[in-house]
Amino acid sequence: MDNKTHFTIYTLMEPRGSKSYRHIYFTCFLLLYALILVINIWLSVVIALERALHKPMYIFLCNLCINYLYGATGFYPKFLHDLILDLYVIPSFMCSLQAFVIYSSAMCECTTLTVMAFDRHVAICQPLDYHSKLTKNKCGILLVFCWTVPFISMFIGVVLSNRLAVCKYHIDKLYCDNWSIVKLSCESVVINNLMALIVSLFYICLTVLIIVSYIKLVVACKASLENRRKFWQTCGPHLFSLINCGFTIFFDAMCNRYGSSDVPQNVYVAFALLMLILPPLFNPLVYVLKLKEVRKKGLKSCVNIIQ
Repeated sequence: MDNKTHFTIYTLMEPRGSKSYRHIYFTCFLLLYALILVINIWLSVVIALERALHKPMYIFLCNLCINYLYGATGFYPKFLHDLILDLYVIPSFMCSLQAFVIYSSAMCECTTLTVMAFDRHVAICQPLDYHSKLTKNKCGILLVFCWTVPFISMFIGVVLSNRLAVCKYHIDKLYCDNWSIVKLSCESVVINNLMALIVSLFYICLTVLIIVSYIKLVVACKASLENRRKFWQTCGPHLFSLINCGFTIFFDAMCNRYGSSDVPQNVYVAFALLMLILPPLFNPLVYVLKLKEVRKKGLKSCVNIIQ
C-alpha cells in the first residue's frame, strides 16, 4: 500500500513568542510594509510623471521599484493575516503561488540590476553610442528580459515541485519557498536539483557579467575626472543595491540548502527576512538620496502635493 499522502494544507513556522508578542510583530511588519509601499510607489509615480526622468537609467529604476512592490505583496499580507489570526497555515496552491511571487521577484531584481549595470557601462565607457544602443525598443526588450527569465524559471520550478508526492506537511519557515516544498517530498528530487543548478549557473553568469562591466568602468574612470564624478554619482547607488541583493539572496540560499540544526533558529529567520526587508526598503532610498535629479523631482512632487 502506498503510504505517500498529498497534503492540501501546509503549516508554517510560528514566530517565537507569537502568543505574547504577535500584536507587536503585527505593528512592526505593518509599518515595514507601509514604508515599502509608500517609498516604491512614490518613486515609480515620480519617474512615470516627470518627462525629464524618461531615460533608460530611471526607467530601469522604476522597474526595480515595481518589482519590489510585487515581491513584498507576496509575503507581507499573508504574514500579517497569520499574525492577526495566530494561525500559521497555508493551502498547497497558495504556498506554490507565494514561492513563485517571492522568488521570481528576487530573480527579477538580479536581472534588473544586470541590465542597470549594462546601462551604466554603456553610458560611461561608450557615451557616444549610448542613445543608439539604448533606444526605446531595446529598453523594452531588456525590460521583457528582466521579467520573462524569472517567470519562466520559477514556473518550471513550481511545476516540478508540485508533481512530487509529499509525506510531510510542515515548512520550517515564515513563508513558502520552492526548496522547502521539495524537501517535503518522499520521491527523488534529482530533476529539481538539476533545474536549480541550471538557474543558479545562469545567475552566476549574470554576476560575472556585472563584475566584468564594473572592472571596465573603474578602468575607464581612471582616465577622466568627469567619468569618476559620473561613476560615484550614478554607480554608487547601483553598487549598494548589488551588494544588498547579493548578500541577502546568498544567505537565503545557503540557509535553505545547507542549514544546520546546530545554528539557532532565530538566525535562519533573520536571514530569511533580510531578503524581504533590506532591498525593497533601502535600495530605493539610496537612489533617492544619491541621484540629484530624482531627489529634485521627488521633492518638487511632495511640495506640489502639500500645496
